[in-house]
Formats: sequence, C-alpha cells, structure tokens
Amino acid sequence: MSDLGDYYRKRAGEYDAVYEKPERQEDLARLRALLPPLVSGRSVLEVAAGTGYWTKALATTARSVVATDLNDETLAVARTRTYGPAEVRFQTADAYDLGAVEGRFDAIFAGFFWSHVLRADVRRFADGLLNRVEPGGVVILADNRYVEGSNYPITRTAATGDTYQNRQLADGRAFEVLKNFPTREQFTADVAPREVEWTELAYFWLATVC
Repeated sequence: MSDLGDYYRKRAGEYDAVYEKPERQEDLARLRALLPPLVSGRSVLEVAAGTGYWTKALATTARSVVATDLNDETLAVARTRTYGPAEVRFQTADAYDLGAVEGRFDAIFAGFFWSHVLRADVRRFADGLLNRVEPGGVVILADNRYVEGSNYPITRTAATGDTYQNRQLADGRAFEVLKNFPTREQFTADVAPREVEWTELAYFWLATVC
C-alpha cells in the first residue's frame, strides 16, 4: 500500500479533479442522493475518506462521522470543508488496521477504495470492515465501473487478475496504480455469505453488505 499511498499523497492538491468529468455528473448526483438515507442517524466510520468529498454527503444525515485516511495531506484538504449537521472528526488510519480507530460504528463507508485492494487481500479487507460494524449495522461501498474513454485505460493485467493503470499528475510525475473493476458476481462472492444489495449506474456501483 506504500506506493498507492504515495500516489494519493502527491495527488492531494488535484484529488477532486476526477469528480469534474462532465459525463459522470448525473451518476455523481445519484450517489450523493443514495448515500444519506443509508447512514441516517448512524455512527459512521469512513475508510479512505480522501479530501472529504463523500464525507459531506454522509454528514447530512448521519449522527456522527469519523473520516479516516492513510494520508495527512488529503485529510488536510478535508478539514477545510464545511460539514453538518453530523459531528465530523478526522483521524489518520490504515484501511487494513481499523482496530486502531476508537469508537463503535453501525455503518462503515469505503468510497472508491475497493478497487485499490489486491485480489489476494480482498477477503482480509472485507473482514476488517465487517468486524468493525456493530450487529445490525451496514457496510457501504461505492466504486468505479470501467467505461472506455472515461477511465484511464487498463495497461497491465497480472496473473492474479489484478489490473493496473498508468496515471500522470499535473507536474508530470507518473505512477502505475492498481485499479480493479469487480462485477456484481465477483463482489458478492468476495463477501459471501453476507447479503449484498447492488446498485449499478453507468459509471459507478454502490453496494451494501449486511
């Protein structure tokens, strides 16, 4: 995760540019509308919160949000946003070590991070989320679907099935980034025997796991 963390650390200042793509605006609006009812009145642990783009949507209805990220640089951007009415606090935390985050949570949200999990680590990551949510709670995940021309092209597929993209920052620095695009069937198998509800949009998917 160190290479991926380094990429997002250096990308902090231009992190939200991906949300400006014109063709994705309708889907983004739908996601912003779908999320608040799922966390209404709940104590939310947000994993890989980045710059707080999705924290804003969660905070409109949640009781509280603890927004975590590996990078202080992205959380520094998140702290500049206005949230509410939920109580929002930020904490640096590893997505694979959520036991280090204090509190009890009846909702966990991980936005656009599942795609950065190696296939070999998917079960471990999923178990880490499910182990932190209180009985009767919900784990919520959202991520990208692969759409030719809107996503970075897939430049390499490993023997494990993991797929990679080449990305370049505004200053010219280049990175190879893990980016997987699971189908509904694959995701459901990865979290079995848990119950999954799946919403598929043109550019994104949203799943709840109970």
